[in-house]
Parts: sequence; structure tokens; C-alpha cells
Amino acid sequence: MTRTHVTTTVNGDQVDFLADPRETLLDCLRDKVGLTGAKEGCGTGDCGACSVQLDGRLVCSCLVLGVEAQGREVKTIEGMAEGNDLHPLQAKFIEHAALQCGICTPGILVATEALLKKNPDPSEEEVRYWLAGNLCRCTGYDKIIRAVLDTAKDLREGA
Repeated sequence: MTRTHVTTTVNGDQVDFLADPRETLLDCLRDKVGLTGAKEGCGTGDCGACSVQLDGRLVCSCLVLGVEAQGREVKTIEGMAEGNDLHPLQAKFIEHAALQCGICTPGILVATEALLKKNPDPSEEEVRYWLAGNLCRCTGYDKIIRAVLDTAKDLREGA
């Protein structure tokens, strides 16, 4: 099988890998780049566990081919923290106990970070709508919603 050389930027770093043209971006990130934060929950774009940002747009990496990342910017959950300093969303998820098993958590964090960049003052309804593509079977959503709204408030207030 012919593989394609892909050069992309992942979390600010240039990355090169060889991809089978049929491989998903999710598989390339996990198997070629070694970033295992994005999870495969469904493989059909229905659960959001594999959410990443591609050129600033939220996508399910199980629905994007790895070769489509050529020359583009990918941001994964591994790119949220600044060294040892958690992103404010990550800290609030811990504070609000908005996670349990962790399968959905990376995708939800990537999705909510994208939301807060687009809308720094979302209503509860907007957060729920934005996260409609992210399934969590452990916590329900109330703690997640509270963590997102609390983060948004802190970010607006400069805390």
C-alpha cells in the first residue's frame, strides 16, 4: 500500500508522518504521532470523544483523513495545558468533578475551548447546544456545564 508523507503542525510543533490514504486523523494522531488523548468512541462522528481542532475548527478526527492534515494546524487535548499549568477549563473540570472515566473528557474539553474562543459569554443553553455532539455516559452533563460556565466567568473577569 502506498503511504503519503504528511507534514502538519500539531499543538504548535511541526510533525511528519506517513499515512495510508484511508487512515483517519484520529489513528494518525494516536499511532503515528503518539498523542493518545483523543479517543475513539464510535468511529462515526456521533460521540465527540475524538474531537480536535483543525485550523481552528472543531472536527471529529475519526471523520477526517490523516492526509487531510497536510499543511494544516491541528490542536489536541495535549495542547491545552501550558507546560505544567492546566488550562482554566481543565482546572474547573477537576474542581467541579466534571469527569469520571475520562473517555469523553478530552473531546469535551477541546470542544468547550473552541466554544469559549467563539463565544466568551455563553448561556447554559448555548453550552448544552455546543456539546450536543459529545456524549458522556458517566457524569451526566450538569457538572460539565457548571465547569464551563464558571470558566467562562473567570476568563471574562480576568481571574
